[in-house]
Amino acid sequence: MEPSKYELKNGPVLLIREAVVQDARAILDYLEQMSGESDFLTFGPGEFELTEAEEEDFLRKYRDSDNQLYILGLIDDTIVSTLIFSAGRRRRVRHSGEFSMSVRKHYWGLGIGSLMLDTLIGWARATEIVKKINLRVRTDNQHAIHLYERKGFVKEGTIRKEIFLDGTYFDQHWMGLEL
Repeated sequence: MEPSKYELKNGPVLLIREAVVQDARAILDYLEQMSGESDFLTFGPGEFELTEAEEEDFLRKYRDSDNQLYILGLIDDTIVSTLIFSAGRRRRVRHSGEFSMSVRKHYWGLGIGSLMLDTLIGWARATEIVKKINLRVRTDNQHAIHLYERKGFVKEGTIRKEIFLDGTYFDQHWMGLEL
């Protein structure tokens, strides 16, 4: 995947590119910062426990795969967004995978999530392998659900009590996009 640059609504330039092994430390720092910014994530502060070496191995796995993707959104060389698409390895499920995405709270509302998702969809179509993109999203995350529906994703089911946070259970929608 070739890196792409986009001018955002308020002026800064967003660079979207594939993550490389040398990004491991910066990604771990980003994830720790993100963990305290949104309750919509599946992890909170101190819960993302990969070592730098484990993250490097994770990044190598994605770089060597023809049906998985790990991209970063950067502004001034600082990570402001990540998107990870994980697909099956076996022949029967190689065509299908699930993604997760995050954007730093300071950068919400600038279209970064939309650009990251467009990048994933374009890449998936170009692979000629990926035919289905799936995601899980909390049912109360209306902003994200609206974005996914705008991109053509449809609700395929609801997973009850998928997330437990501060004494409360939250449901998640399973959504998918057929390419």
